[in-house]
Amino acid sequence: MTVGIKDVARAAGVAPSTVSRALGKGPVSADVRRKVEAAVAATGYRPNLAARQLRSQQSMTVGLIVADIRNPFFTQLSRAVEDEAYRAGMRVFLCNTDEDPAREAMYLELMAEERVAGLILAPTRALSRSALADFRVPVVLVDRNLPGGRRDAVILDNAGATALLVDHLIETGRKRIAGLFGATSATGIERRDAFQKRLIQHGLEPLAATAPPSAETGRAALEDLLAREKPDALVLSNGLFVGAALQLCRDRGIRIPAELALAGFDDEAWTSLVEPGITVIRQPVDVFGREAMLMLLSRISRPDQPVRTVTLSGELVPRGSTAALRRADV
Repeated sequence: MTVGIKDVARAAGVAPSTVSRALGKGPVSADVRRKVEAAVAATGYRPNLAARQLRSQQSMTVGLIVADIRNPFFTQLSRAVEDEAYRAGMRVFLCNTDEDPAREAMYLELMAEERVAGLILAPTRALSRSALADFRVPVVLVDRNLPGGRRDAVILDNAGATALLVDHLIETGRKRIAGLFGATSATGIERRDAFQKRLIQHGLEPLAATAPPSAETGRAALEDLLAREKPDALVLSNGLFVGAALQLCRDRGIRIPAELALAGFDDEAWTSLVEPGITVIRQPVDVFGREAMLMLLSRISRPDQPVRTVTLSGELVPRGSTAALRRADV
């Protein structure tokens, strides 16, 4: 038996037109939207998106291109985008570039061919502003911006967040601080530059390296860094590098935090469960996804509105990996 919109309306105790508004972009109260969503789940209703698209002459699909779906940051962001898209009656077409400009170009072409209503994109460093000049659908950049500010964007205050980590390490007695940063994104480079600038402001020498963002490349870069330098603290620009650093320390018997303090980005669940807990910058990842999707829906409905950039703040979460040095450790 096919479940229709009238069945959902009956289950929710509202009119069919209200169901249509709740599943689309029409105005309804939060309470009514929750009732409709519960009725959809209870009845197993599946909207006929193709028919709705034909009636409205507008795609009900948005594209989402992320850098690496294995990175928990992008996994959580994708979920937040999808949740918000579902509330708007849209579906999400997800692609993963692996930080490869060729794959990115292919997926941009695919999104154009699929006539998506809009696109949320975490661009590679290689993507230029001109590459999007002929892309005729609304685009919102997430996590990374492009020079010139010609597209809507949701980004983190990378300079402020990195300064929080550096200042914290210095306050705990560290003076020889090294950092490993992602080489293929604007985010990684912004964090590297902020790291170097903040250490110089403190009168200290910055020891910075870059690598493609993966656990394997991160470990190799850290082994090389530790072979050349003798830092008493490490700053890692993403969760993949944090995990690689912790594993390397355990394999080599390096004591954390007595011999080496660890601090980085992304408050993944495991960072509070290991011993000692890892000091991190907590990013509002759900807000990234929600704001990006809402910004895209706004751009779709009002294409000529001014370009906006939303800059979010990170939160320092101190844990045992950066505990203050004791006299015996100095």
